[in-house]
Amino acid sequence: MRQPRVVVVGSANMDLVATAPALPRPGETMLGTDFVMVPGGKGANQAIAATRAGADCSFLGAIGSDSFGVTLRARITAAGVDTSQLRVTYGTSGVALVMVNAEGENAILVTPGANASLTALTEPELAVVRDADVLVAQLEIPVETVAEAAVAARAAGTRVVLNAAPAVPLPPELLAAVDLLVVNENEAQAYTGRGREEPYALLDLVPRAVLTLGAQGAWYGDRDGTAVHVSAVSVETVDSTAAGDAFTGALAVAWGEGRHLVDAVRWAAAAGAACVRRLGASVSLPRRAEIDELYSPAP
Repeated sequence: MRQPRVVVVGSANMDLVATAPALPRPGETMLGTDFVMVPGGKGANQAIAATRAGADCSFLGAIGSDSFGVTLRARITAAGVDTSQLRVTYGTSGVALVMVNAEGENAILVTPGANASLTALTEPELAVVRDADVLVAQLEIPVETVAEAAVAARAAGTRVVLNAAPAVPLPPELLAAVDLLVVNENEAQAYTGRGREEPYALLDLVPRAVLTLGAQGAWYGDRDGTAVHVSAVSVETVDSTAAGDAFTGALAVAWGEGRHLVDAVRWAAAAGAACVRRLGASVSLPRRAEIDELYSPAP
């Protein structure tokens, strides 16, 4: 199977992760049980996820000139991701404050830092996009930059996967360039006014869509009439923080390898399940063998 070339345009954050029996309420101080500091951000996570799933992956993003930025570059590079186009801007890197309860549920506050400076892609950056099989993007960086990358990808024949999170208004030129949209229930509600009851509404926006449903699996549909529910893989959940990123990264790899998208969603669901078995974001992203171990093809 040919190794796909995936380029990820997105955010990089340092995740400060604390665990506690429950998530504190407003005004409440609570003693936690553990703390870890690991690289995160949807962009960096999905780049590492794609690399571990088997892609030749490049990451286009921005880090700060602080110590977090040094650590982020080192960790992302060590994961095997090409960071030759990773920008460094003066100031702070993006930071995510993550709280995780005993059931693996989380609450996250993100300050974008250098991610907000990722604007007006350079010609070398656009060349990386045009040379890829699949472009993966999210919305933790300026949406205008995402649109620029997607339009360039579409013109070059590169497939465009948009994980439209967090939910922000999507410009028409971005929607027109998207081949596959990936959203969760909250994001689907924000974009269409409908949730899991009417996932077909997503196909009014894009030709193909995946609606992730957490422990209930995922829905895939396209304008050719395909509509499939993919069951989740049952595992013990420790931390769900990066499960969506594991799913999206693996999905891009499987599609880039030439798998049918329904099968790609099944493989991506196995990646999400493998991810939630460990604490942390990038450190929990599964390798290909772990995904294959949990993957079940259609009967």
